[in-house]
Amino acid sequence: MPAMEYQRSLAGVAAVWIAAGGLLGAAFAAEVRSPTVQVDSAWARATVAGQRAGGGYVRIENRAATADRLISARSPAAERVEIHAMSMDGDVMRMRQIDGIDLPAGGMVELKPGGFHLMFMELKAPLQAGTRFPLTLRFEKAGELAVTVAVETPGAPASVPRPDAHRH
Repeated sequence: MPAMEYQRSLAGVAAVWIAAGGLLGAAFAAEVRSPTVQVDSAWARATVAGQRAGGGYVRIENRAATADRLISARSPAAERVEIHAMSMDGDVMRMRQIDGIDLPAGGMVELKPGGFHLMFMELKAPLQAGTRFPLTLRFEKAGELAVTVAVETPGAPASVPRPDAHRH
């Protein structure tokens, strides 16, 4: 095989290898584990042009025998990521920033519409349905975990079955 043809063949194999790695990475991005914390079903609602903030949701399971705490988050998709709680005060919905979310030992916490959630503040670009972006969650004991957030349509209800919502 001539040298030029061999180089093209290697380039083709490398491209297939890289593409397969990207697909495998996406397939496994649905669930991230540390020795003690499992994170899955990370998603955000799509935003419209000019919208400066968006909501994010995720399920976190603490498999440790001791409690932990989600203390912060960050993403290149936004200037900052805040942890929020939502509650109803009569007919008024109230949302407030909080300093963290307790994760009970052996327990699970779901950040979802109408409760605890993440707010992506000062979005750098609209969140477009069908895309994904990175998010890093920081825990008091488990440290940092990087996850991939899937962006869903703007009107996606809280109960939409997520394609990655299975548990292992």
